[in-house]
Amino acid sequence: MGLPDSSQDLSTEMEVDAFRRIFPLRFFERHLSESLRPDARPLGKARDTIVNPGLVSTADGSALAKIGSTTMLAAIRMEVMTPSTDSPDEGCIALEFHMPPICSPTVRPGRPADAAPVISKRLSDTILSSGMVDLKELCLVSGKAAWMGYLDIYCLNADGALFDAALLSAVAAFSNLEIPVVALNDNGRIVAISGGKDEDNASIIEKKAVNKEKRKLTLKNIPFSLTCILHKNYILADPTTEEESIMDTLVTVVLDASDQMVSLYKSGGTVLAYSSAVKSCVELARKRAKELKQILGEMDID
Repeated sequence: MGLPDSSQDLSTEMEVDAFRRIFPLRFFERHLSESLRPDARPLGKARDTIVNPGLVSTADGSALAKIGSTTMLAAIRMEVMTPSTDSPDEGCIALEFHMPPICSPTVRPGRPADAAPVISKRLSDTILSSGMVDLKELCLVSGKAAWMGYLDIYCLNADGALFDAALLSAVAAFSNLEIPVVALNDNGRIVAISGGKDEDNASIIEKKAVNKEKRKLTLKNIPFSLTCILHKNYILADPTTEEESIMDTLVTVVLDASDQMVSLYKSGGTVLAYSSAVKSCVELARKRAKELKQILGEMDID
């Protein structure tokens, strides 16, 4: 009885890998014709998703989100500011998205990634337009003091669908956020209260507290997103970097927890995405939103 020819198996594997590198689109289309992708996913299925809250001890709220290999770490730091005269009863949120060289070989040291400011702007627009955070809830003393939330999102591994993973990490970080304890000092200024339990702190908290204990934000209209690739008659949900690099048209659908459309982004492609394909993307996004709500359910997100 003969043994399997391992050298022949290796040769075949090398030939497949070479074909994939030289003719990537043809390689993918052979899989698509069988309604599968090279990673064995059905066309409309997203990758496995993990969310871990509270990983940054120095932040007021943080979370790590991982979709497939794409990994994002979000951290929120709260500071007291003087509100603007136009919005004296509202706080602010400032967001920045970072792509360090470690996240992808295409990001060069010393040069900012082209995608970073685009994703940063889209994330900021999505979070504010969705109404997830009520900025009035960040007010401390009308016209005098309010919270400024600095949200930094770091891409640790960029393997496609960066916006989806970044938004998920931001939502999870806001869910994990605890507003610090602050009080009025003798000069009438808002000051943070340390974590200690000495008598001075206790006295300030008891007599002049603005909020006596750490508190959570009330999150509403939480946004969830799904990026899809449109290629010929195929729709691929949650693409990898390789898929994004060889197929032109990307559509990102953002829905809130009530399945209401928050926004729709399209990039690439020479023509507008046809309406039936967009409808299919929206349906896939609704299914994905249900999955993400279930994943975040342990964090008490409604």
